[in-house]
Amino acid sequence: MFAELRRMNVRQVAFQVLNIITIVASALMIWKGLSVLTNTESPIVVVLSESMEPAFTRGDLLLLAMPKDDLVNVNDICVFKLPGREIPIVHRVIKLHDDATTSQQYLLTKGDNNSGDDRGLYDRRQMWIHREHVVGKVKGFVPYVGMVTIIMNDYPWMKFALLSVLALFVLVHRE
Repeated sequence: MFAELRRMNVRQVAFQVLNIITIVASALMIWKGLSVLTNTESPIVVVLSESMEPAFTRGDLLLLAMPKDDLVNVNDICVFKLPGREIPIVHRVIKLHDDATTSQQYLLTKGDNNSGDDRGLYDRRQMWIHREHVVGKVKGFVPYVGMVTIIMNDYPWMKFALLSVLALFVLVHRE
């Protein structure tokens, strides 16, 4: 691989670097475009646990949307992010509480495969989550596609192995 790079002149190396930058920029633009279209900060998420089985299994890729002024209903499967927690949670809404005085919607959630509701996951003494915590509602899914993400997170060395294989593939098949 390095021998191939040495044979390239500065112009060819710059062209390869620009190609990589274009690919990364295109991916970011697609992500941001999907975020705007679906009205959610994260249009896709990966299921990381078995808490939603049999509806979703670990590694399923979920497609999210959150239309403006769309209320959450009982039995909607939502992805929500709690304050102070980095990883979003995918669970089903089992109860709603609408506060007429503040026009706020409050939710109680539960994983389909869990025996109890999610109050143990919420902040201490918190009985409901706010509608603002909801990142999006699940609109569709692709089974097992997210396993690639899980493997990359569980085994960080796999990222470098995959990048090395891709770089070799590009260099070998470039001609």
